[in-house]
Amino acid sequence: MGKKFNRFEESVLVLTLAVMVILIFGQVVGRYVFGSAPSWTEELARYIHIFQVWVGASYAVKIRQHIRVGAFIELFSGMRRKLLETISIIVWFALALFLAIFGTQLVMTSIQNGQVTPALQLPMWIPFIAIPLGGGGMALRLIYQIIKVWQGDYEKPENEEVAA
Repeated sequence: MGKKFNRFEESVLVLTLAVMVILIFGQVVGRYVFGSAPSWTEELARYIHIFQVWVGASYAVKIRQHIRVGAFIELFSGMRRKLLETISIIVWFALALFLAIFGTQLVMTSIQNGQVTPALQLPMWIPFIAIPLGGGGMALRLIYQIIKVWQGDYEKPENEEVAA
């Protein structure tokens, strides 16, 4: 079960990418071959992409692939390095927690207002829920990274595959 759960985000990202490509391809064919295409395909592709960004951000934390400037921190080792790594992760954690909390408030406000999307008429909280899910996912993964830093594992090994 653990291995299947480890690949859950990868599977979601690949599946949603395939669906998004099909939707956009259908939109292009409809527009240029038939002169008209349904507006809901463009809207759905947009919301799928939003989910991909937030799920992908959490996944990037998991595999330690977020962009960062390490030139300064890499000058240090031992306890100083652990403290600098921890401080940077705590700042990032605060941002991720902020996104999770205020994203949840945005979802709740959208539910109360009964807001719906223009073409699909979906409740607007469905696209908005990507924000607290991504922020919460990043926050949980960052806690795990702090543990790894204090175990002496500062960064992802260079030879490690992305799809590990």
